[in-house]
Amino acid sequence: MIATVADRVPARPAGPPRAGEAAADRITRRLALAVGLAGTIAAVLDFPELLEHREVAPDWTAAAAVLAFVLFPVLAAVSIGTNVRVVRQVAGALATCYLVAAAAVSFAYVEPEPEHTASWMFRVFSLGVLAASLAWRPPVSIAYLLGGNVLLAVGNLAVVGDMSALWYLGLLARSTGLCSLFLWCSIYAQAGAARVDRETAEASARAARAAGAAARDRERARFAALIHDAVLSTLLDASRAGTSSPVLREQAARTLAQLDGLRVGSGGSERFDADAVAGFLTAAVREVDPGIGVLVRRPPGSAALRMPVDAAGTMAAAAAEAVRNSVRHAGAGERPVHRGVTVELGPAAARLVLRDDGAGFDPAKVPADRLGVAVSILGRMRSLPGGDAELASRPGQGTTVTLSWHDPEQTR
Repeated sequence: MIATVADRVPARPAGPPRAGEAAADRITRRLALAVGLAGTIAAVLDFPELLEHREVAPDWTAAAAVLAFVLFPVLAAVSIGTNVRVVRQVAGALATCYLVAAAAVSFAYVEPEPEHTASWMFRVFSLGVLAASLAWRPPVSIAYLLGGNVLLAVGNLAVVGDMSALWYLGLLARSTGLCSLFLWCSIYAQAGAARVDRETAEASARAARAAGAAARDRERARFAALIHDAVLSTLLDASRAGTSSPVLREQAARTLAQLDGLRVGSGGSERFDADAVAGFLTAAVREVDPGIGVLVRRPPGSAALRMPVDAAGTMAAAAAEAVRNSVRHAGAGERPVHRGVTVELGPAAARLVLRDDGAGFDPAKVPADRLGVAVSILGRMRSLPGGDAELASRPGQGTTVTLSWHDPEQTR
């Protein structure tokens, strides 16, 4: 059963910041906090027994106790305020130290202690298994469970006197079964959280695709209406009148103004909420580079964002062009180029940053006929009400493109 669930747990990426944190990272934090607190409590409860063991093997007991328990409060602390990668690193160190301490117990006793029924480490090994499940992939955690139980059972041979083979196997089976239950729960919880993340991403992508298709349909309909109602009407009136007139000039001026408004994307009153904006921008850049990493940051208050569909479409088009330029031109010889996108949303603003570590270039030396940067990225965003764009690049040091938008109505 554990192996079946293990297949569902994906490879663990580096954890994002707390804002907009993935469900898999949230469950990792909560499990780490629970393990850290439980280990700290176990250390307090086992302290009297540790004092008794000091009389038998003071040096070994102190070393084993420190190795086994010192990182539990640290794990609880880092689970609250640090990057999830740090949480996993501390959990891995804790599991390793616990196993080393278990090995030390085997050398702590010159002769068995008849009054003892089991090593104190044997009773709380399930916490070490939980820490291993947070740090490593399920196959490694399962190997840790089996190897650790065997090691601790061997250690019990040095602690407990007159141990029969049946008693030994029963103790090993009980501990392995209990640890397997805890490990199964941890793996299943993490697999469930990962599934939530996948389905959320898929739902967001579907919503973004639907919103994009609807936006394109609206643009086509608006463009067709403008061509029919304004452009063709003006041309027809001009052909009939034969000469210029104030009314015809005014009509032509209105038509040109409408065409300018269509070009800069200022029309339309429908708006995207924060979820739709994030999904729309993510879908736009991944349509160009499906493997690009996208990090969405949504601080408190960002749920109030209402971004016009046309503004979101303009930013998405500029972002897609920026990614396309990076894919085409950022190659740095045989070295792979890493690129990533960060989307930051606010109550009345949106910001997208594309970074790559490619070959880079000197923006001042870009030929005037290269319209991808000047028109499709910078010009497109700067012609958008509330929009702006910046490009920073140096040869050999990669490129950063920053697209930003703020709601003009909020700054009046």
